[in-house]
Amino acid sequence: MGFSMGLNLVLLLAMVATNILSLYHLSSTTYQSQTKAPTQQQVPDYLIHQLQTIRATINHLTRHHPSTTIDTNSKTTTTIPQDLLLYSRLSPIASSCHNHPDLLHNYMSYTPFTLCPHDTDLEETLILHGCHPLPRRRCFSRTPSKPSSSLSSDPFPSSLPDSNVIWSKYNCKSFSCLVQKSPNLGFDPASEKSSSFLAFKSELDLPVTQFLDLAKAANSVIRLGIDVGGATGSFAARMKLYNITILTTTMNLGAPYSEAAALRGLVPLHVPLQQRLPLFDGVLDVVRCGHAVNRWIPVIMMEFLFYDVDRVLRGGGYLWLDRFFSKASDLENVYGPLIGKLGYKKVKWATANKPNSKNREVYLTALLQKPVSK
Repeated sequence: MGFSMGLNLVLLLAMVATNILSLYHLSSTTYQSQTKAPTQQQVPDYLIHQLQTIRATINHLTRHHPSTTIDTNSKTTTTIPQDLLLYSRLSPIASSCHNHPDLLHNYMSYTPFTLCPHDTDLEETLILHGCHPLPRRRCFSRTPSKPSSSLSSDPFPSSLPDSNVIWSKYNCKSFSCLVQKSPNLGFDPASEKSSSFLAFKSELDLPVTQFLDLAKAANSVIRLGIDVGGATGSFAARMKLYNITILTTTMNLGAPYSEAAALRGLVPLHVPLQQRLPLFDGVLDVVRCGHAVNRWIPVIMMEFLFYDVDRVLRGGGYLWLDRFFSKASDLENVYGPLIGKLGYKKVKWATANKPNSKNREVYLTALLQKPVSK
């Protein structure tokens, strides 16, 4: 009963706060309209944000608390997962989580101190909808029943052990199945050892050796980097052979990309493209953006991504766009100027028509160097 009364008190205070803010804005706008010439007044961004946050919180709580029910012992219960309420008091979660209360409710409906539900697909859905970071949970992560204990330190092993992956959420149940269905996604590391980032077949290619030579000629040391949307970590694996540490951001969209990267001895970061890179300012030597960064990303989101890349790059560091594709007109009118805003030096800028494209799409491979000082 005490918990229910406390929750109702929180809802009452939130609604009172909403009304006070609304009345304050309305009264201030009315007063200004009486004392000044009638002009278009714009609602301050901070006020809009506060109102949206309060309303989203109320909607979230009330949607999963339509009423209290009474059991046979006349005790009230609530449909809101207790750990979600507890976590909301301990640590903030992404505001976008409140836009998907049903998914969030399902994610937090578990039994504490037991095995976690095997709901990686639900995690991916929430993260892709902007609900990141997810709330922490007090349960034990599931592990494969009979994992292999002999893991290779070679980033290009002859094969990846199937026994180290929980396959129940995927259509394929083995790495050999994934290789057969998608031979170019890096699930067969051995086949990449003699080809990945080595060949120079067209102007769109930038072999690792050429990149390192360009950096050396510019007196720029390459030690640390991140591969944005790097799938199974093919770029990180190649750079590891040169004692260069590359982190890989990846998502398990239909396949165990994170597990595959980890089995190669690489570090996968399970973060979406809209997430702020979990790195401090000015610490990286190179940021590579592969096929995950392309024209399907909203322009505003892409602009934030590029400026976040600028944040983590040190002066003299490199932004490597590898086969970015878009319509030719958009590259000239939208993406080219967007990239140009960074003010980076164009070390390489190569374009080519995308094969069999009906929309006049083109590929762009660009190596851009951040100014040493700004």
